[in-house]
This record gives sequence, C-alpha cells and structure tokens, in this order.
Amino acid sequence: MSDAILISGLAVMAVIGVYGWEQQLPRPLLLDLELHLDLRPAGRSDALADTVDYQAVADLASAIAAEQRYALIEHFADVLARRLLTAFSIQRLRLTIHKPGAVAAARTLSVRIERSPDDYSI
Repeated sequence: MSDAILISGLAVMAVIGVYGWEQQLPRPLLLDLELHLDLRPAGRSDALADTVDYQAVADLASAIAAEQRYALIEHFADVLARRLLTAFSIQRLRLTIHKPGAVAAARTLSVRIERSPDDYSI
C-alpha cells in the first residue's frame, strides 16, 4: 500500500545535543513525518475517526520533544517513532529530523529512520 499522510517542516523545540552548551536552552528541530496507513476508510466516510488526526500527531511530537533532554537526535527519533506508533493506527513511519546549525558549514544536519509497530513489538 502506498497511502501516506505527510507532515513537512513541523517545528518543535527540544533541549538536544552532546555538548554542555546545547543542554542549556531548547533549540528548534524540524520534523518531516510520513505516516503510512490505509486511507480508503477515511476517503469513503469523510470521518476523522477513520484516519489519523494530524493536529494530534503534531501536538504529541511537540510534547515528546519538550518532555526530556536528549543527547542524540537518533535517540529522540527512536523515542518519537515508538510513541507515535503506539498512539496512532500507523502501519509504517518514516521520520526525518533536521537540526539546523548543528554543523557550522552545513545548512542542517538530518537523521532519517523508518519504523513499524513490529520494530517495537506493538
């Protein structure tokens, strides 16, 4: 199946980084989410209950970013993927996290992961 909901450039604030100065203040991260699920039921019914509530996904991602300090983007990505797959009826998730300013000579640093409920025994 190739159905997906795409959320691009979702801005969240997180305390993230391995250096002491990075652990002092929240910094912006940009998230690109590709949520794979069967969209045919929502296409037929026009009912929110038959799909994933985009605002609820955005709100949960923002809350997870803010709820603890992270050293690695990879760890934040894994925590976020697990929580999204647990909270919503998503069959597969592709998540890209961009950390602008992480490397001085680069526009952004990004980490991309793909996960499914089977990766977490959900």
